[in-house]
Amino acid sequence: MVTTTPAEPTFIRLSEARLLESAGALAEVLVDAVEDGASIGFLAPLDPTAAVAWWREQAPAVAAGTVIIWAAAVDGQLSGTIALKLEDMPNGRHRAEVKKLMVHRRARRRGLGRQLLTIAEAAAGAAGSTLLLLDTQTGSAADALYRAAGWTAAGVIPDYAADPAGVLQPTTIFYKACR
Repeated sequence: MVTTTPAEPTFIRLSEARLLESAGALAEVLVDAVEDGASIGFLAPLDPTAAVAWWREQAPAVAAGTVIIWAAAVDGQLSGTIALKLEDMPNGRHRAEVKKLMVHRRARRRGLGRQLLTIAEAAAGAAGSTLLLLDTQTGSAADALYRAAGWTAAGVIPDYAADPAGVLQPTTIFYKACR
């Protein structure tokens, strides 16, 4: 009997052109996350066409350098993503926001989310950010990931965002100093 282990993931910082080329695969990851209950700004069921359109709408910010997006491929399939929004206001250029960390269900439990988070944290520091922020549904798997990765909970806002089923849920705001 031959057993195989999954290949190491490949991480790619997406240019505007690469983002547009990858919009379909990124949409698949987004739709999968929403179907699995991730509270990432969308309600279920998420139409794949709307998911593709949302990714394409990110292209101008990527081209301007205010948003950085990475994709992770596992065994040749795009399986995860994360975004970093750099603050452009003069009084906030020391901070950045981590957004849309998603891992497709087929690639979970391999450390991919943690690896993507580490990449975004390092890039924020390299870009001059000294403070990172993010928010996530309180008590979710993402909440546990951020706590395990050394993020500090600043507080919980009740009924902040609807989950994919449309039910209002509490959200935890996290922060982390860049190394």
